[in-house]
Amino acid sequence: MNKKELAHIRKQLKLDHEMLKLFEILNVYIMKDSSEIYHYERQPFALLDREKQELYMGNFKKLLTGELDQKMFELKFQDNAEEPSKELLHQALITGDPDEWHDLMILLVEKMLKDTKYEKDMVVTFVRGQYARPTRVRSEESEESSKDEMFSHPFILCSVNSTDHQRKLLMFDYVERVYNYSVFVDPIIKLNTPEQGFFYPSVTDNYSDVNRVLYCSGRAHEPNLHFVEQVLTAEKSITAVEERAIFEDIVKEVAGEQLDASAIAAVYQEINRVIEENEGEEPAKLDFVDVERMLTGSGIENVTREKVERAFETVVDDRNFELKASSVIPKYTTKSIKIDTKVATISISPQDLKYIRQVNYQGKRCIMIEVDEDTVIEGFTLNTETLFPG
Repeated sequence: MNKKELAHIRKQLKLDHEMLKLFEILNVYIMKDSSEIYHYERQPFALLDREKQELYMGNFKKLLTGELDQKMFELKFQDNAEEPSKELLHQALITGDPDEWHDLMILLVEKMLKDTKYEKDMVVTFVRGQYARPTRVRSEESEESSKDEMFSHPFILCSVNSTDHQRKLLMFDYVERVYNYSVFVDPIIKLNTPEQGFFYPSVTDNYSDVNRVLYCSGRAHEPNLHFVEQVLTAEKSITAVEERAIFEDIVKEVAGEQLDASAIAAVYQEINRVIEENEGEEPAKLDFVDVERMLTGSGIENVTREKVERAFETVVDDRNFELKASSVIPKYTTKSIKIDTKVATISISPQDLKYIRQVNYQGKRCIMIEVDEDTVIEGFTLNTETLFPG
């Protein structure tokens, strides 16, 4: 699944969307004290009150909001799991019997309860539905409708939400014109902040991929490994933060701990070029051959393919390991690199690292930044000093 396919799914998650159908919804309430199913309720989504439909739709859209490899993780199922969820989910996907779908989802909830202690009451929500999209882009000259060729995608969406208890509120009574103190004792389901969930099956090139599931984490870079490995019986995914750390360790193995800022900038520029060339396609990957080419092209000395291959084996124990390019570099348009020192934190775009130097001045290490204009701090223009008179 790429970001465009994920964005298309999110875009359809709205009421009355002509290409989205939600058939049934199942809510399962779990008590924290007993870690048991306290209550469940299944009904056609269309029979819910409009207000409830809007709340659930907002929750589903929130669940599927986030960057791939940060909050959203496309996972392969384990090959030899003892109780594989792949077969359970696939059967639930293809069955036309609502009762069978219900029973299979309850089995999945029971897997969530095994060896798990929840700190709050939880609500697990399942919805089964179907969305569609054109299999081709309509040209302006074409007289055919863009809906002539459609890709139909049945799916199961699961959201796990925690609850709040005993909210104390001060309320204003418009009729009596007085302030009243009120305590809500009934649990409030936090639909605006889902803890985790999943979307099955994943999508690749407009086709359902029943061998993969999209896991959704409530917090960036913090997938719940118990849920991933024991409930979904899927393989652990490497987060973008972990992948970036792997890339840094590989570069250090090859080039050492110290690099010129211009060399770092050149590496980032090359990776960004690869990302842009693959925009809209499958995420760009970097193997040891790609990394060797980038390091050599960035002016780093004594780089050989053998050294880079050895670095991959040392860091990840796999010479054929591939890094996602988008994980190892901040996006120029939205993120920056931070340079942390004891006296200041400097944020700078990766492509501007070439203007940074670390120099020795009067026996002290200093950061020098090349600028084209006067530096203004709180409205005051700094004096220009000549540090090295010619």
